[in-house]
Amino acid sequence: MARRVLLAATLGVTVAVPGAPPASASPTGSARAAAARVEVPDSCPDGGAGCVDGTIAELRERFAALGQSCAHHTTFVLAYLRTTQGFKWGRDQDEYFADNVWVNREGALFAEYYYRAYDDWAAGRRSAVPGAWLAALDAARSRRLTGAGDLMLGMNAHINRDLPYVLERVGLTTPDGSSRKPDHDKVNEILEAVMNPLLAELIARFDAQGFDVGISTGTVLALIISWREQAWRNAVRLAGARTPFARAVVEFDIESSAVAIAAGLAVLTSYVPPFTGPGPRAAYCAAHNADAPPQAYPFGTPPAY
Repeated sequence: MARRVLLAATLGVTVAVPGAPPASASPTGSARAAAARVEVPDSCPDGGAGCVDGTIAELRERFAALGQSCAHHTTFVLAYLRTTQGFKWGRDQDEYFADNVWVNREGALFAEYYYRAYDDWAAGRRSAVPGAWLAALDAARSRRLTGAGDLMLGMNAHINRDLPYVLERVGLTTPDGSSRKPDHDKVNEILEAVMNPLLAELIARFDAQGFDVGISTGTVLALIISWREQAWRNAVRLAGARTPFARAVVEFDIESSAVAIAAGLAVLTSYVPPFTGPGPRAAYCAAHNADAPPQAYPFGTPPAY
């Protein structure tokens, strides 16, 4: 069953998971789909160069608060911070992206979706939190997943759930009708560049054992890239929905699929008491986080916090 769930998660399809509620009874019902329509602020509509700087500053602040406490959600926040730093590095290369204004605005708006989900969850506004984010954040608070599990549930929520809405809002084509897909796909190169140093930093700081999932980093990267490809396709579907009913169908598919993938990943990455649990991870983080060796990324060696 575990292999079936992993295969289904890789392909981005919905499967029945033992103990998980059916889609019709899950947080992906009408209340959760309505969360997709909650207006998330477009904090950098002009797409200026400072958009990414502001996102990095905000993520660094959030990471510092979570990281020093060894909270399980820190694995996702560190990955988001390092990826965004890599995003800025790529953008600053000559002609790396075709339209820096578009990617700057996309990056800032994408982060706002994460801030909204996390802040609503932290404030107890659960009905406003998308189902995939509830799965990720509740699992992190309960400390029931390995480091890899916390990371992947966060990435699933942000890519499979949030990204289609972001892409639709910033626009899929240029004013002359050309597709913006090439700029979307360039981000995959940045993810590949930061993958290995990020994994090394996560292991050195937070969880020495929890990222040994028995599959290569190349396979994990391929999974993430496949999620980003599906997010683009779902954005096309959203943009093409011509009636409220048609849009509701697409939104329901996005929300329910993201929750199903989260459930499958949780099955694969949960601790198995009494044989495994979060205790060793907490002790390791307390002993190593503050003085973990720095990692060299393509964009340089970042400070500890």
